[in-house]
Amino acid sequence: MPLLRLTGCVVRVLMLIAIAPAIHAESYPNRPIRVVTGGPGGGSDITARMVGQGISGALGQPIVIDNRAAGVTPGLIVSQASPDGHTLLVFGSTFWVAPLLQNMPYDVVKNFAPVVLINSAPNVLVVHPSVPVNSVKELIALARAKKGELNYASGSNGGSVHLAGELFRALAGITFVSIPYKNAAQARTDLLSGQMQFSFATAGGAIPIVKSGKLKALAVSTAKPSALMPGVPTVAAAGVPGYESGTATGMFVTAKTPRAVITRLNQESVRFLERKETHERFLNAGLEIVGGPPEHFALAINSEMTRLSKLIKEAGIHAE
Repeated sequence: MPLLRLTGCVVRVLMLIAIAPAIHAESYPNRPIRVVTGGPGGGSDITARMVGQGISGALGQPIVIDNRAAGVTPGLIVSQASPDGHTLLVFGSTFWVAPLLQNMPYDVVKNFAPVVLINSAPNVLVVHPSVPVNSVKELIALARAKKGELNYASGSNGGSVHLAGELFRALAGITFVSIPYKNAAQARTDLLSGQMQFSFATAGGAIPIVKSGKLKALAVSTAKPSALMPGVPTVAAAGVPGYESGTATGMFVTAKTPRAVITRLNQESVRFLERKETHERFLNAGLEIVGGPPEHFALAINSEMTRLSKLIKEAGIHAE
């Protein structure tokens, strides 16, 4: 009966293989978790550190932050990691917008699984006080009168500041000089000095400067007004119908990570995000909590990529 014994062994092996993911998921996590994110001090890094500290205790493992320069490296690391939930990506919307502008060595949809949309924030359309405008319509009129003379402080290619400016240029039908900056601090310095006339600054960076009176806030870039900038209208409502831009940060794992692992990460993250003190910490950093299940995050990514892809093609926006 050797054949029967062999068949029985094979069946047992196949059963073990079949239940291996479930066993693994139940024991998750069984070692420190690595969170790959952007450079130190950036929005993704701040988010990764706050969430990491917030869920480490509940998961029972240390969470190690792995800072990487912007570009393809963070995505590559996580796309090539074992699908076991011990290597996470926490990154901003540049991650899923950049592929609309240039070829990437991975597929955002096929090579990653969304876990949770952590936060969002508007970009704020700001101008130097020397610029004689107090509204979006007045800025557009000035840009048309001084065709190609206004300087715009832009960010890295595909980033929220870069894309916000390009969409504004296309939908408002104006021209200006876009000056790219890899360093947000230098862009802010040149904007404050008046070398740059305007920009779509990140909310976290803009709020304290606007409050100090060193810059004027004309509008927020999101579709709806933001609690971060009360009383400031949206760009769409202030003169550019259909305009919508902003930033968001989410958590991803490698594709084919067991569903139970994704669910555990989502539940612990959402539990942390729902705390009152967490809301306050994020608001102080210029960020608004989102949360929700992985499916909502996946739908949000798909919706934004579809909308922006159409706008990018119509506006002729491309990689620098």
